[in-house]
Amino acid sequence: MAPPSPRIRRNGTTPKSSVTSASTASPPEPPSANSQIALLPTSLETLLLAIYPATLLLGSIFSIIDPTARNAPYNPVTQSHPPEVAPSYFAQKKNLFNVFFVKIAWFWVTLAFSLFLVLHPSTGPSRGLVLTPKRLRGFVRWGIITTWWALVTQWFFGPALIDRGFRITGGACELASTFEGTGGAREFVTGQACKSVGGLWKGGHDISGHVFILVLGSTFLGLEILPALVGARGLREERRITTRDGSVVMAERDISADDGQDADVKGGISAPLVVTGLSWWMLLMTATYFHTWFEKLTGLLVALAGIFVVYFLPRALPAMRDVIGMPGL
Repeated sequence: MAPPSPRIRRNGTTPKSSVTSASTASPPEPPSANSQIALLPTSLETLLLAIYPATLLLGSIFSIIDPTARNAPYNPVTQSHPPEVAPSYFAQKKNLFNVFFVKIAWFWVTLAFSLFLVLHPSTGPSRGLVLTPKRLRGFVRWGIITTWWALVTQWFFGPALIDRGFRITGGACELASTFEGTGGAREFVTGQACKSVGGLWKGGHDISGHVFILVLGSTFLGLEILPALVGARGLREERRITTRDGSVVMAERDISADDGQDADVKGGISAPLVVTGLSWWMLLMTATYFHTWFEKLTGLLVALAGIFVVYFLPRALPAMRDVIGMPGL
């Protein structure tokens, strides 16, 4: 029996739904190539990610061309300008934004993300604390990112990865002579412990903790709310995922929950936007006044490594995607 002929409109065109000939379909790509395609960021995600190296570059250039910043004394041990000759208010470690925002940045990131999950209708009913699958997977992603933040900056079976990296590259705690002979300076295995007794944490490579936490937190929030910001249209047409049979398909996002919920949408997204915007500003200030370019670069790369595992790797691994999900899906 011959297949039915496609329906033809009066203007001579053929509806898309009726064109099913296999001869017009593109040949499937090898599974390995498919996995690589699924790992690639979309154009919007690429733009978001590009903001961070561009910001670090902008801050570094400004610190060179600005006479005040260029000529101000810089202490490589404290990785900052002496407070009495700081070229800007933001060049002082005790500025209010550093003390009350950056130093407790993960609290603000967690608060902003929690408000998004509770208030935005794309994650579930916004009029009650209902634990939907989307919210549960959102908290799982937050948990993984938080674990990465903690391992790098707080604890990794003892000293955090930042402190371990500093000591592996030759760093140590330099103490006054009054402490010598009481166990040795190298008993202080963290920068915080060293500085608490008046020591100098010096000699090794110190990843910029400010760059790490500001990039990690703001990228986490940005990728979570990006599907909601664009109304799902941009990402729905671009994000690719690898299925269990190895083929690559477009990730479709259900936007039915967004209809008629304008007030809740604004309320859910406002907090992440504020935290992300302030994080960008403090990242620019860090790039301008603190750390060497290599310390800032490694802070950026370590942050993006965690982002890759949570937001891009699951696109090529269906089993992992089943557990942690994807924003907006």
